[in-house]
Amino acid sequence: MVLSKEIENSDLINKIENIDWQLIYQNLHVLGYAKIPAVLTPQECKTMLGLYDVGQFRSTISMAQYSFGSGVYKYFSYPLPNLVSQLRHTLYSKLVNLANDWNVKMGIPKKYPDTLRQYTDECHGAGQNRPTPLILRYGTDDYNCLHQDLYGEMQFPLQSIFALNQKGDCFEGGEIVLVEQRPRKQSRASVITLNAGEGLIFAVSARPVVSARGYSKVILRHGVSQIHSGQRYSLGVIFHDAK
Repeated sequence: MVLSKEIENSDLINKIENIDWQLIYQNLHVLGYAKIPAVLTPQECKTMLGLYDVGQFRSTISMAQYSFGSGVYKYFSYPLPNLVSQLRHTLYSKLVNLANDWNVKMGIPKKYPDTLRQYTDECHGAGQNRPTPLILRYGTDDYNCLHQDLYGEMQFPLQSIFALNQKGDCFEGGEIVLVEQRPRKQSRASVITLNAGEGLIFAVSARPVVSARGYSKVILRHGVSQIHSGQRYSLGVIFHDAK
């Protein structure tokens, strides 16, 4: 199976390499999420947005049909667009050590390999061979219910999303909502707005937090608040594949 076109985008890779990753790791440890600066150029956002109508996808999901919310998202098929593949591979390499550290602290025996290619092979060996990167489109009054992007037993504990158009210019509303269910405490909600090209890294389903006994597991769900006007587009980059 061809996973991508394997054309290196050195500018994108350099931008990701030059992010202050120590700050990213700190925010992920403390908050469970971290914003990253605009690594996608306006032209790259426009190109990705244009793929919504002409790209190669394995499935299209109407959220209303499944009571997920309202809006439509499309999962890319393999081979992934080059930019999506580069994001996926480069971000994985920056997050894999943190992911392994989280698993140790949560008592999860799984250790992730150094490269995404190796991890993808593991996913496919477990029967999870459908790609999960996707483009999401929300129109006026659309929203996404709180959920977790789990597609089988193989789960990488972090994922990312990138804004493809600009709030204020193209749409209003549509903030990212993260809700943590903390042990013996009330849930905590965070509301995040991204500018076009910016990204957000966050926990897929759980993360470790310091507790009296060492570490406790905090459960996280994410969604998108109601769009008040216009259309909102985003690119989701998930590292495990689906059954």
